[in-house]
Amino acid sequence: MPTYAAKKTGLFFGSFNPIHVGHLIIANHMVEYTDLEELWFVISPHNPLKKKSSLLADHHRYAMVNLAVEDNPNLWASNIEFSLSQPSYTVHTLAFLEEKYPKKEFVLIMGGDNLRNLHKWKNYEHILNNYSIIVYPRPGEKLPKLVNHKNIRLAHAPLMQISSSFIRKSIKEGKSVEYLLSDRVYKYLTEMHFYQK
Repeated sequence: MPTYAAKKTGLFFGSFNPIHVGHLIIANHMVEYTDLEELWFVISPHNPLKKKSSLLADHHRYAMVNLAVEDNPNLWASNIEFSLSQPSYTVHTLAFLEEKYPKKEFVLIMGGDNLRNLHKWKNYEHILNNYSIIVYPRPGEKLPKLVNHKNIRLAHAPLMQISSSFIRKSIKEGKSVEYLLSDRVYKYLTEMHFYQK
């Protein structure tokens, strides 16, 4: 029976409301400076730990991620969670992906803030013991002891102090966010008048 190496695929979960250059810089760093061969932006329809009211419609956020990554063959937009039961739990998504893509080895990508809250996730111990996790800490961030777990490794990706909430607030205040977004995302978002009210 022939053997094959599982394709290492990073999963970067988030609302991406909207996706910005900070997300793209982290994602590109992961495929260029770790052993990941590709990275999927997994767009969450509803994070159980966040309010849903501020989210743009799922298809708009998916469209913007597609626009942001369409020129990079190693980055992909995934709407896999849109068809799963809500609220979205990472453990359920992982089980679904493993069944659907048995030839891939999935690796979680998360910020240090998510690592601190990992104990709040559904079945977090199962995730921790069965999947590799790459954590990108913010400068000066104090990480929990969990960072020493055998399945966790650090990637010191270049980080900027940009957040989707900052971008939404800036647009609402009539400020330009042109250089915080990829050109295509900025054009789409502006033409659709998103976040202006």
